[in-house]
Amino acid sequence: MPHTAIKMLAVAACLSIASGAHAATVYKTTLAGANENPANASPGTGQATLTFDTAAHTMTLSVTFQGLTAPTTAAHIHCCAAPPNNVGVATMIPSFVGFPAGVVSGSYMNVFDLTQLSSYNAPFVAGSGGTAASAEAALLAGLNAGQAYFNLHTTAFPGGEIRGHFAVVPEPGTWALMITGFGFVGAAARRRRASLLGRAAV
Repeated sequence: MPHTAIKMLAVAACLSIASGAHAATVYKTTLAGANENPANASPGTGQATLTFDTAAHTMTLSVTFQGLTAPTTAAHIHCCAAPPNNVGVATMIPSFVGFPAGVVSGSYMNVFDLTQLSSYNAPFVAGSGGTAASAEAALLAGLNAGQAYFNLHTTAFPGGEIRGHFAVVPEPGTWALMITGFGFVGAAARRRRASLLGRAAV
């Protein structure tokens, strides 16, 4: 079998095993004013981590932020548009329930039931098929395509002071499987080279 075909099969097998191992996917982003559209010079920074569990239909959001120029007014996830484009809010408005308001630094963590319409912004649901299930599918597709971003709004920046697009974080098991797969590819390539050299020597 050609080297390229072996490589493709090994990688595909690794990714298939990894994708079936867990229903939860982790996404992360770094929040900054430079990520806004238009960009701003806010000294504020932050991190957001999102764990999307398709089996339990839950979304766990963890956020830390600091150094904002003004108090917070809203926080939510927008979807679905490629960076740096702006797009409508996908999750509850104006903020996630319990998100720190009127502060310049803070932290937040909550688990959301994605089967509940209250977890989403009504226009996002309407534009995604009209049900909580269709909204969940649309949000997941946006996250996987890198088209969903967390936006933190303040009194100084009503349109958003810091934000960041989520990106998938490969699980340790996925990396291990991929490394094993590439090891297999390397071994196959070495055997093929040795076989070719042996034939040439005859």
